[in-house]
Amino acid sequence: MDKKLLDILACPICKGPLVYNKETRELICKVDRLAYPIRDEIPVMLEDEARQLNPEEEV
Repeated sequence: MDKKLLDILACPICKGPLVYNKETRELICKVDRLAYPIRDEIPVMLEDEARQLNPEEEV
C-alpha cells in the first residue's frame, strides 16, 4: 500500500484514519471496527463491501 495514498484515505463513515493490514490486505477503521478490502491494488471504500471485525480481532 502506497504511504501517500494511505495518508489521504479516510473511513467513509467516521472520516477517521485507516490502518493497513498487510496480512489480510485490508484497510482497518479502528473506530468503526470495519475492514475495507483492497482488490487489484484498489481500496474498495464502500460501506456495503466492508466487513465487521470480530471481537477477538486485534485492531
